[in-house]
Order: sequence, then structure tokens, then C-alpha cells
Amino acid sequence: MNRVKEYRKKQQLSQFALAQKIGVARQTINLIENDKYNPSLDLCRKLALALRTDLNSLFWEESE
Repeated sequence: MNRVKEYRKKQQLSQFALAQKIGVARQTINLIENDKYNPSLDLCRKLALALRTDLNSLFWEESE
């Protein structure tokens, strides 16, 4: 599970706009948001930077 969709919506970005911002196809963003694609570390870093957050907040579940 990741929080890409949540953070994308907070930034009021469409999947297309986020994809353009980091240089991937819109379908890639859709697959990541739906946990059907595991992005590379480089792509994770680009997502975190574009969404103004850190990798831990974006990709790792917090302990309860």
C-alpha cells in the first residue's frame, strides 16, 4: 500500500499532471496508485519530491 493518490490529491494534481512532472506515462501513475507496479527507488524519490513529502510517508505504513 502506498499513499501516492492521497498526496497527489492534496496537491490538486491529476495523474497526467503528476506523470508529466516526473517524466512518466499517466498509466504508470495509475499502476503505482493501484499497487500493480513497484517503482524503482529513483522513481520513488521523484514522486516524493514532486508530492512534497518523504519516502517513508509515501510508501511505508506507520506502526499502530
